[in-house]
Amino acid sequence: MPAAAGPETDAAAHPQGRPKICLVLSGGGARGAAHIGVLKVLEELRVPIDCIAGTSMGSLVGGAYATGMSTADMEKLVGGLTTETIFKERPPRQDLAIRRKMDDHTNLFTPEIGVRSDGLLLPKGAVSGVQLETVLRKLANAPGYRNFDTLPIPYRAVATDLVSGTPVVFREGELANVMRASMSVPGAVAPTEYQGKLLVDGGLTDNLPVDVARAMGADIIIAVNLGTPLMKRDELTSLIGVTGQMLNILTEQNVRASLASLQPADILILPELGDFSAGDFDHLPRTIPIGEAAARRQATRLAALSLPQEQYARLRTAQKALPPPDQRPVDEIRFAPMERVNPAFAAATMETRPGEPISQATLDRDMRRLFGTGDFEHVNYRFLEEPGKRVLSVDAIEKSYGPNYLRFGLGLSTDFRGEAYFNLLASYRRTWLNSLGAEWRTDVQVGQTSSLISEFYQPIDTRQLFFVAPRIELERRPVNIFNGDTRFAQYDLRRSDLAFDFGSQFTKYGEARVGVVIGEQNATLSTGPVVLAPGPGHIQRRAVTGRLLVDQIDNINFPRYGYGGTLNIYASQGGMGATNTYTKGDISGTWAYSIGNNTLSFGVRAGSNLGGPALPNYDLFQWGGFLQQSGYSTGQLIGGNLQFARMVYYNKLIHQTFFDGAYAGFSLEAGRVGAPLVPGSPTGLLKSVAAFFGIDSPIGPLYLGYGRAAGGNYAFYLFLGKP
Repeated sequence: MPAAAGPETDAAAHPQGRPKICLVLSGGGARGAAHIGVLKVLEELRVPIDCIAGTSMGSLVGGAYATGMSTADMEKLVGGLTTETIFKERPPRQDLAIRRKMDDHTNLFTPEIGVRSDGLLLPKGAVSGVQLETVLRKLANAPGYRNFDTLPIPYRAVATDLVSGTPVVFREGELANVMRASMSVPGAVAPTEYQGKLLVDGGLTDNLPVDVARAMGADIIIAVNLGTPLMKRDELTSLIGVTGQMLNILTEQNVRASLASLQPADILILPELGDFSAGDFDHLPRTIPIGEAAARRQATRLAALSLPQEQYARLRTAQKALPPPDQRPVDEIRFAPMERVNPAFAAATMETRPGEPISQATLDRDMRRLFGTGDFEHVNYRFLEEPGKRVLSVDAIEKSYGPNYLRFGLGLSTDFRGEAYFNLLASYRRTWLNSLGAEWRTDVQVGQTSSLISEFYQPIDTRQLFFVAPRIELERRPVNIFNGDTRFAQYDLRRSDLAFDFGSQFTKYGEARVGVVIGEQNATLSTGPVVLAPGPGHIQRRAVTGRLLVDQIDNINFPRYGYGGTLNIYASQGGMGATNTYTKGDISGTWAYSIGNNTLSFGVRAGSNLGGPALPNYDLFQWGGFLQQSGYSTGQLIGGNLQFARMVYYNKLIHQTFFDGAYAGFSLEAGRVGAPLVPGSPTGLLKSVAAFFGIDSPIGPLYLGYGRAAGGNYAFYLFLGKP
């Protein structure tokens, strides 16, 4: 468990016949990859390392080496890291709860804003750190909860108690969580809550933990100080810059104290990193040669500590032999006290059970699944040995800015032919209204389509496997009618519904619902010939509905892996008072697979009346537009049945810090829209192609595309949001 820095019992055996050498690795953000270069030279010179103490990035490199990872493997791993892979906010999308995945089908893009009686609140950091932990679990070569004295090389990591302002030294724990606590830079990464402590980057109090190494019994310390360069006056032009400078000053002050404590036998290595930014995680490998060069400048003193080749080889072989994780079953799973979330729900979310052997893969999946519910700011765990029993203690920290959340969104589109649309969105979500996890969500949209949807989602069991969901829906939208490429009529569609659904969520994979709808629809002809009038002005809606949703796509905008699909049934019932009796069904599916930066995605959609009467004019399928029979205007094709298939190829061109990627690609499409509303509309097999450039940006996907259909139809498209 973590404890304040100070004297401790030397748990590691003292090396026979030679001094005990401890490696101290400082923090420094992205500059910390230079530590790998130092380790490479130490191995080359056969310098034994008997213990390691590190802070922030130094705790990452030190922890990986202490658990037996080779420098070659570390170099390969950091070569694949970027700002995106380290700091992307969300866990893998496949691990999110299905209700949180549904947000991706909207154009919401802002982070959650907490709404409480004392005002609006934002998260404690720019990112939660969950994606960071995913990377750290790869770097931490020792899965599971560990006593750090039992690692191949005894190890310590340093964090800072944000409340007391004192250093916290970890002697045991789940290594990825410990590393994350040690490098939680205030303002950038949310603090870690651990055993009642609020922990941030250890660099604030002990960036070069010489004292920790001394407490481990070190006779000689090899200290690697990456330095914390202060920004120049002309760089201090913003609040972020000033805040960063304050952190740098605090770090430099405690480093000076550590340097002053070094003794004549100790060795100080100073990589000359110049202006290389601590935040430049896109170019980590560039600092490794700089670390090597710095270590070689101390080669004479380091060589004096060298072991004979055979003795060093035996030592390194032993230091790469990591003890297996403790897989003994636990007698109890215990959750830290929670204010809102029902612990029984959290326990039901996990696959790990008391009395069963601990599987590290299952436990990691449990942590991702808990975080994927959207209720927690951070999740970690530890094992407790109590008299007569072993306890898995799960620290699931509820969002401090919850339980009510507000988000906003925006959608824009144009076809460069004078048709331009926008939609503004707002979503307000109240969570955990009772012990079963009731949620009340209201979504409002204004613009081309104006709507209000308010749903009360009430689970009826602790696992939230089954639920009921009453809701109200109001919508007003135009429906454009085309003759060829020319819009010559428009419907004004207004709808108000009351609905009640009964359903089941099958964990993160999907959801099934059946329900009833009672409402009214007013479909009128705004412009155009009277013959196209949609029917009676007031249409009574009475229907039995069904929906099946499966979603295991990794990215809803530019999927790289996974599959997903929906099945919708709307059975209008004249016997219940509906104006028309008919049954409308549609099914769609997507599958994606990637090799490197290249992705192939396949999509299908089909819809029709399911026996009985044809669909009425006001409830036909509307199709056409970008990647939906490209080359035709958005919504140009309207008919009573639809069959469509497409293949899309795209290449990820650019990896950038501030968006998920830039893509270029093309699509091949074939479809049919039967029983057209307007005589003379395109029928038969429709063939289309499209080419596009897209950016998966923080404010939603941005597409610029061109489509062309057989027969000469073509269109340009610009979208911000879902096409």
